[in-house]
Amino acid sequence: MSEQNRRVAVVTGSGSGIGRQVALALLHNGFHVVLTGRRMENLKESIEMAGEAGGNALALQVDVTLPVSVDSMFAAVQEQFGRIDLLFNNAGVNLDATPIEDLAYEEWKRVLDTNVTGVFLCTQAAIRIMKTQRPMGGRIINNGSISAHVPRPGSIAYTAAKHAVTGLTRSTGLDCRSYNIACGQIDIGNADTSMASSMKAGAPQADGSVAIEPTIDPTDVARAVLYMAELPLSANVPFITVMATQMPYLGRG
Repeated sequence: MSEQNRRVAVVTGSGSGIGRQVALALLHNGFHVVLTGRRMENLKESIEMAGEAGGNALALQVDVTLPVSVDSMFAAVQEQFGRIDLLFNNAGVNLDATPIEDLAYEEWKRVLDTNVTGVFLCTQAAIRIMKTQRPMGGRIINNGSISAHVPRPGSIAYTAAKHAVTGLTRSTGLDCRSYNIACGQIDIGNADTSMASSMKAGAPQADGSVAIEPTIDPTDVARAVLYMAELPLSANVPFITVMATQMPYLGRG
C-alpha cells in the first residue's frame, strides 16, 4: 500500500479486551495501527497475536490522564506516519459497586481522569493533526457504554463518566464538521472482558437482587467498530449499541 493510500489508526487501551480486538481487526483489514496503553508488554502481546499483520503495528506507552504523555504519543505518531485517519478512544477503568456516600474522592477522580479527561486529551491532540494534514479530516470513535444511557446500582463515577463521553462525542461531531472530522460512539453492553468478569458471577440489579448476565465476544464489538471505521468521511454513525441480546438493559432501572 502506498503512503498516499495508507490508513493510520490509533487505539488507546489496546493491550487487552476490546481495544486489543479492535486493533487486531483494523490490522487485518489494512490499517496501520498504533497500539497504546500503560503496559508495553501487553501491547507487544497484542501485536504478536496479529501475526504477519503485526508488521503494520507500532506500540507506544502512554498514560492518557497526563497531557505531556498524550502529546508525546501523538507527536511520535505524526513523526512516524505523518497523519492520523482514525482514533478509537477506548482506554477506561471501572470500580466495584460502591454506595455514593462511601466512594472515595481518589477513586472518583481516577475514573473521571481516565474515562473523561483521557478521551478529551486524545481527541484534542488528534484534532490538531487531523485539521492540518492533507487531505484534511479523520474519524474519532469513542467507547461509550450502556451506562451512558442508564446506570447500574453503585456506579455513580462510571455512569457520570460515560454520560460525559456522550457529551464529548456530540460536541466533537458538531465542532469538527468544518475540518471533515466525523465523530461517533459505540455503546457496549457486557463484552466478555476482564472489566465485565463480574457479570458471570452475578451483577447487582435495580431491584436489589444479584443476577448472572450474558456476555458477548469482544470480536463482535470489533466488527462494529470496523464498520464505523471503514465508512467514507461523508458518512457517520453518531451512536451505535452492541450488547448481549439477553442482557437486562431494555427496561433496566
